[in-house]
Amino acid sequence: MSVIKSLKIVKPDAELFQAANGLEAVEIFKEEKPHVVFLDLTMPVMDGYEALKHIMSIDKEAQVIVVSADIQSEAKLRVLVAGAKNMYPKPINDEKMLQIFEQDLLL
Repeated sequence: MSVIKSLKIVKPDAELFQAANGLEAVEIFKEEKPHVVFLDLTMPVMDGYEALKHIMSIDKEAQVIVVSADIQSEAKLRVLVAGAKNMYPKPINDEKMLQIFEQDLLL
């Protein structure tokens, strides 16, 4: 299941924004100041690593969760060091999304 579908089930009243690439994700973050950001690592224009760096430079308290097919321990360490709250492998189901909100996020 996609992150968007799971979010709509777990947090039906949430306002959602979707970016087509990493640069757009950073721009949306600047403009909208969302409470939570879900990032993939593999995106066109600007990858998730760069987008994460930019987001964290804008707001060091940003709550970023990385969801990616790249599940190597090096990738997880890299995003955690950069400031992400956690990293999860794709796909994300409703139960995992609920766990993310209960365990990883300060809302």
